[in-house]
Amino acid sequence: MINEIKVDAKQRMEKSVEALKNQLAKVRTGRAHPSLLDGINVEYYGSATPLKQLASIITEDARTLAITVFDKSLTQAVEKAIMKSDLGLNPSSAGTVIRVPLPPLTEERRRDLIKVVRAEAEGGKVAIRNIRRDANGDIKALLKEKEISEDDDRRAQDEIQKITDTAIKMVDEVLEVKEKDLLEI
Repeated sequence: MINEIKVDAKQRMEKSVEALKNQLAKVRTGRAHPSLLDGINVEYYGSATPLKQLASIITEDARTLAITVFDKSLTQAVEKAIMKSDLGLNPSSAGTVIRVPLPPLTEERRRDLIKVVRAEAEGGKVAIRNIRRDANGDIKALLKEKEISEDDDRRAQDEIQKITDTAIKMVDEVLEVKEKDLLEI
C-alpha cells in the first residue's frame, strides 16, 4: 500500500517536472526553436488548429525559423496567426516558405523573461509540494485506520520527502539551464 502511494507520488512529480519543461520551452530565448510556435493556432475551416498540424517547422539557422505550410492557401492565415501571437515575431513569406526571423533580446527583456521563468519554476515546486502533501495525507489515513505502524508512517514520510527533494532539484536544474540560455548573447 505504501509503495503504491510512493510510486504514484513519484510519477506525478515527474509529470510536473515535464510540464514545467514544456512551459519553459515556450519562453523565447535568443535562439530559434520550433517549440516557440507550439502555442499558435490557425483558423482552418472554421476551427482553431495548432500550427504544427498544418505545417512543418524547422530551424533554418540560429535566429530563423522556416515554416512550410502543407496547404498553400493557408500561408496568409499562418502569417496572421504568428503576428497576432504575443511572441512579437514578424514573419515574411517567400512563396511557399514562411521565414520567421527572431530579433535579438534586449537586456531588459531578458530580465523580464528570467522573472517569468522563475515564477514558472516556483509554480512547479508548489505542484510538487502539493503532491507530497497528498501522499503524506494518504499515509496518515493508513496510520489512522491502523493499517500501518507509526514506524512505517515515519519511514514512508521520509522516503516521500526524498522523492520530493529529488523532484525539486530537477526543477532547479531545469531553471538553471533556462536562465543560462536567456543570459547568453
